[in-house]
Amino acid sequence: MINSTDAEARTGAPPAPVGKGLRTGSVGLLAAVTLGLSSVAPAYSIAVTLGFVTLAVGDLAPATLLLGFLPILLTAFAFRELNRAMPDCGTTFVWTTRTFGPLTGWLAGGWVPQIATLIAMTALSQVGAGYLLHLVGLRSLADSSTAVTITAVLLLAAVTSIAYRGLNLAASVQYVLLGLQLFALLGFGVAAFARHGAATPSLDWLNPLAFDGFGSFAEAVLLCLFIYWGWDALITANEETREGDRVSGQAAVISTLLLLATYLFTAFAAISFAGTGTEGIGLGNADNAADILATLAPPVLGTALAGVMQLAVCLSAISALLTCLVGSPRSTLSMATHGALPHAFARIHPRHRTPAFGTLFFGAAAACLLLLLTLVSRNFLGDAILCIGLLIACYYGITALACVWYFRKRLLDSPRDLLLRGVLPLLGGVLMLAAFARSAHDMYDPAYGSTSFHGVGGVFLLGAGSIATGSLALLIVRIRFHRFFRDGRASVSELVITKD
Repeated sequence: MINSTDAEARTGAPPAPVGKGLRTGSVGLLAAVTLGLSSVAPAYSIAVTLGFVTLAVGDLAPATLLLGFLPILLTAFAFRELNRAMPDCGTTFVWTTRTFGPLTGWLAGGWVPQIATLIAMTALSQVGAGYLLHLVGLRSLADSSTAVTITAVLLLAAVTSIAYRGLNLAASVQYVLLGLQLFALLGFGVAAFARHGAATPSLDWLNPLAFDGFGSFAEAVLLCLFIYWGWDALITANEETREGDRVSGQAAVISTLLLLATYLFTAFAAISFAGTGTEGIGLGNADNAADILATLAPPVLGTALAGVMQLAVCLSAISALLTCLVGSPRSTLSMATHGALPHAFARIHPRHRTPAFGTLFFGAAAACLLLLLTLVSRNFLGDAILCIGLLIACYYGITALACVWYFRKRLLDSPRDLLLRGVLPLLGGVLMLAAFARSAHDMYDPAYGSTSFHGVGGVFLLGAGSIATGSLALLIVRIRFHRFFRDGRASVSELVITKD
């Protein structure tokens, strides 16, 4: 870990960078929670997911949100315990390397989450650009793929510059962006409940035993994985967080609980006001599913205030994009420090103390991927976004199991260790890998998503193809960074201070 020195007290000069060179003690618990919530893009996530969840399970959408949250919470406990033992900004890469070895660490802990984040960045930049053009009155340009793509690239450049300048600036911006999102969702919910004719919320909407069949339930839960995903980005700032080994884990659990409360409140409000009918503004109307808040905001808030909800979704996407550009470069910084990537990723800006090369690299890579997917097909880009669920379940599940295996010899030391380091992470890992298997099965169907190839769903090909591409890349980097793949487990143990 990074330790402060007394160089400044002795010489009057700023202390020389130590450890990885990041600025220690930059943020506290509130900033960490804010980064975690922002990375999930709550306003955007609930807007584009609640309609599809309701299509699958009707007024049991709140029950699905609750059940879909369960494996997320169990996984958050695993992240918290691993972070306490091995506080490193490489998070999943370091933890899975230390537990299962360098091959699993590089692929499942490094490649898979980075690819998932990169694909998500293309979606977030495109969504933010589309909403932004609508908000400024350029509706004709918002319907133009070229205009949206150009605007998205400009957004990527803007948030990259903010992330490049440091975590303090990024956190300050996130306070404003997240505050506007939560204020808009709260206002929407209160107004929806207060509208004449709104139904009284029912506890039956939370009944987990009321589902008709497993298929629709599994589909809805898989959708919920996407809307909760991203909170783990806050842990990549653990080396810049005060008492990061403890506070980052706390922030992870707090973030997930706040997300659950936000989503349940919004879902109850939407169902109470609009119902689950298949016509008009009903949540069961497939025409409304792609953005349920855009449909409900005008009748709930009025035309004038509906623009506030549009602004919230726009800022939500931009906010999550910024957090991606904070988290991913820190993960690759750790990988480079441990000898698993080129040394360029370990370069720290001398003044801003940020992963300079990594930040610019991810901003540029997201822009290039967006251009590529847009040129291939807009449907192709949509399928790329859908495949993220497969990648999420993969690395969350493996990380949860890593927690159990790493602490296996200490599980009987106390009831707390058995529960929080053994039973709960094991359940989370099993549920996540079951979600991985189920999503892979569903995505194989050519009718899943918008594209297919020789009878195989395009979403499956993109998801499985991303993992397969990582396996091929692993063969190449294994030759280039042979020392890490030979001694990776030992070298990670030496460079990471373990607390337990």
